Amino acid sequence: MSLSVDGSIPYEKFLLSAVLKPLTILQQSTYETQTDPQALKGVLSWFDGFHELPIPQEDWLQCQLALIEGFTNAVRHAHHELPPETPIVIAVTIAHNYLDLKIWDQGPGFDFQAMLNHKLQTTNADSEGGRGLRIMYRVADIVEYERTPDQRNCLHIRKSFSPLKP
Repeated sequence: MSLSVDGSIPYEKFLLSAVLKPLTILQQSTYETQTDPQALKGVLSWFDGFHELPIPQEDWLQCQLALIEGFTNAVRHAHHELPPETPIVIAVTIAHNYLDLKIWDQGPGFDFQAMLNHKLQTTNADSEGGRGLRIMYRVADIVEYERTPDQRNCLHIRKSFSPLKP
């Protein structure tokens, strides 16, 4: 005998439909800029275009902070020996319950997990550097940095939230 949720749908089918139900993407966008610390103004202006979506203010500010840290790290560290024309590509996907942020750089890459673990153990509020990784780790549900097949690196940050009620 099969359990049902409301007497009509078998529980197994309910679970399967919940898992396979397509996520509702509210908005997606990509932004490309040069390797220039001053480009952060344009990045933030572009990101502000998503502010009207139903995202709680605290979560919005945390995502904005993660974007600032991720972009700044790409400029200062990943691209520090590359020409200013080297592009940094940023993509944002916003669904009803999460914001997904991806930042692609063209630097040599590094062992992100080892660096993150080190910074989590040694970095504090008074540290000269490394606070950005700690910040991203603390505000996000997912923080990954992986080499892509096209020889770029992708910093992936995901922040889940409870959507605001209309």
